[in-house]
Amino acid sequence: MLLAVENVTHHYGALRALSSLSLHLNRREILGLLGPNGSGKSTLLRLVATLTKPQSGRVEVCGFDTARHPQAVRARIGVVIQTQTLDKLLTVEENLFATGAFQGLGGRALHERVRHTLAQLHLTDRRHSLARDLSGGLQRRAEIARALLHEPQLLILDEPTTGLDPVARDDFWAAIEDLRASRQTAILLSTHLFEEAERCDSLLLLHEGQRVAEGSPAELTATIGGELIEIRARQPEMALARLQEIFPQPMRLSDGAIWIEAAEAHRLVPRLVDALPGEVISLAFHQPGLADVFRKLTAPAALAVAQ
Repeated sequence: MLLAVENVTHHYGALRALSSLSLHLNRREILGLLGPNGSGKSTLLRLVATLTKPQSGRVEVCGFDTARHPQAVRARIGVVIQTQTLDKLLTVEENLFATGAFQGLGGRALHERVRHTLAQLHLTDRRHSLARDLSGGLQRRAEIARALLHEPQLLILDEPTTGLDPVARDDFWAAIEDLRASRQTAILLSTHLFEEAERCDSLLLLHEGQRVAEGSPAELTATIGGELIEIRARQPEMALARLQEIFPQPMRLSDGAIWIEAAEAHRLVPRLVDALPGEVISLAFHQPGLADVFRKLTAPAALAVAQ
């Protein structure tokens, strides 16, 4: 087991950031963290990256306790945080050489790693550019290159593709898959992009510091019963109450719309419209995805049941 988080609780004053959280991550696995702002994702990443010590519980990376052996952990992890950290007065290549030297690399090995990593992230033609002259997306790519330079066993990514265009995002994921295949690297990833979450082997959905759900993208999507129907009504709360009196299907109000889970949505649509004469503004149905799981499990009513 490469990463073990055991019964970790963390507070900022009276604010609970994490509550009795445990998780495990093996080599070559990608674990994605999903959750609303303030759900505890960044706090968890900071604990694993040795930037913060857990107040209770323990975190181990490659068998090393992050609180007692932070240097050993740092030698085995790569980190990309949301905040921009490049030295803007250095070129892209100089940023990588400086990082490599700090990590104990040198000589021909360092030069080869810099060359290979620049090529991986499609930065070779910008290697002599000052970091301050790069676009936001290119700066992000250079930060990712630094994190990959020493081929870490665990890569910690806090919304790493922020600012990247779709092509650069695909390049990034190609580099991640190559690193995982060649070095058995595990990845702990925080993201707000559902299409990115689909690339993960497993997902952990957090809300207010607590685990709400965990599983593969397919397993989480399967928790939605059949298709989803979205109804926007003139008086949504009244419309929801009326539908709940008539239909047994699970339904809820979220973002001003009524969401209904139905095995055969197309058969139910005419009856729903008939039950709300003059009330329906729009109605649509679709196959569920991770966004629907997220919406369902972070709704206040769902959380009240989970807790």
